[in-house]
Amino acid sequence: MQWTQMYTPLGDHLLLSAIAALIPIIFFFWALAIKRMKGYTAGLATLGIALGVAVFIYGMPAEKALMSATQGAVYGILPIGWIIVTSVFLYKITVKTGQFDIIRSSVLSITDDRRLQALLIAFSFGAFLEGAAGFGAPVAISAALLVGLGFNPLYAAGICLIANTAPVAFGAIGIPITAVEGPTGIPAMDISKMVGRQLPFLSLFIPLYLIIIMSGFRKALEIWPAILVSGVSFAAVQYVSSNFLGPELPDVLSALASMAALAVFLKFWKPKTTFRFPAEQEAAASLEKQKSESEPTYSGGEIFKAWSPFLLLTLMISIWGIPSVKSALTGHYEGTAVWLKWLNAAGEKLTFAPGVPFLNNQILHADGTPIEAVYKLEVLGSAGTAILIAAVLSKFITALSWKKWGAVFGETLRELKFPLLTIASVVGFAYVTNSSGMSTTLGLTLAMTGAMFTFFSPVLGWLGVFITGSDTSANLLFGNLQKITALSVGMDPILSVAANSSGGVTGKMISPQSIAVACAAVGLAGKESELFRFTIKHSLFLLLLVCIITFLQHHFFAWMIP
Repeated sequence: MQWTQMYTPLGDHLLLSAIAALIPIIFFFWALAIKRMKGYTAGLATLGIALGVAVFIYGMPAEKALMSATQGAVYGILPIGWIIVTSVFLYKITVKTGQFDIIRSSVLSITDDRRLQALLIAFSFGAFLEGAAGFGAPVAISAALLVGLGFNPLYAAGICLIANTAPVAFGAIGIPITAVEGPTGIPAMDISKMVGRQLPFLSLFIPLYLIIIMSGFRKALEIWPAILVSGVSFAAVQYVSSNFLGPELPDVLSALASMAALAVFLKFWKPKTTFRFPAEQEAAASLEKQKSESEPTYSGGEIFKAWSPFLLLTLMISIWGIPSVKSALTGHYEGTAVWLKWLNAAGEKLTFAPGVPFLNNQILHADGTPIEAVYKLEVLGSAGTAILIAAVLSKFITALSWKKWGAVFGETLRELKFPLLTIASVVGFAYVTNSSGMSTTLGLTLAMTGAMFTFFSPVLGWLGVFITGSDTSANLLFGNLQKITALSVGMDPILSVAANSSGGVTGKMISPQSIAVACAAVGLAGKESELFRFTIKHSLFLLLLVCIITFLQHHFFAWMIP
């Protein structure tokens, strides 16, 4: 039996309905920020509350609410959980085989300053992974690398989440931008141009902000030339590529430019003092002595071999991110290339999309449009599979036996059982929120801000990414609402839709699934509340900046709108 969504279930009172829709979100904030629950406990409890609101307030049939939760849980395991498992697995292979000691030494040969390491790995390398793969891979890999270098796990996870702000809108080969063209009818190139005239301001600021968080303002000033090189190179290429090439390559090109520029710069410039975290200061003197006396030297071949697992990862996820290859891997490619035809045949066999019982086309939008609901099981096309292939190839490079390779994989699964439960529950919560109409209720409420919508427009994107964990999903969820509201208040819809994407990037660092992914990657399972408390203030501050930028572009710098 079909069921039609109601966005004002409490009579015609939109505000009261919005308060009801906020109950699960407020609970989640309280559970993590105040009560400090373990992530899987908070996730499961939030999912239960969302189901209760959906059934008893929104009138959603219980079986549809439950099946919506299962749809989200399945998506949480594949592809998101699969990416985390394979990312952590690859990292553990390098640790178990001793290759990470060589990686650590090679990074230290460039710089042993924690501030500069964060710029290289969290900001630049993380942005490259975001552009190529998206989902949880950037934070999982870059945070694990920082922990291996000696960073405190909480700091490593938090810094990588904040650094991930700059590239999210153009992540996974520009999918957030290209996806929103469909529901809004606005050309993706126009949205790309507008986002490319907002985010570079953040991209220029984020490196400085990261270092201030790590070491304070005075210590940040000590390396201002490196911060400037990192931020300016990234922001400049991000602007040029988004405005003249399109939404597919800004992250990849910006990240490569930033990494190369900073690495070359550090060949000619060094900070006067080397920054380490407080816990490292006591051992700093003996560490320097030990380093000078017994630090082994490695050949270029040994360093290349040590980095090869991550070079293979970069190569594989870059190939997986090529649109034609991605389509073939998921069984949707139509073309003439023989090898792509072969991939397409393999993709068809390994891609399953069964309809969700009691849910597929059984929920109707308020306008009567049915909502498709399928279990999207794309095994071959998942970035996690690309990382697994890198792990298989790394087994041969590092001379790891199949027995030990399998043992490391089993160890990884055991370590990640609770993080996977957390991810499944919070993504299930997101799907229930969307299917029941709660997300739309909140969006409609924000749209009532009238003339001030020019300021609050990015908040919709922030809210959408917090709920869904994805800038793409937030754009699909609220993109058309942004356009309709903008036209009603005299705002250019290109600006409002772009603001949805730009505002969304600031919500990624507090999204429940992002928190779970980051904690899983650095071994902080059960301490999601600590990471949430670390990132929430930064998320709100950066959101405020995007709101101000959007407001100014509408009222004073309209010439910046394409």
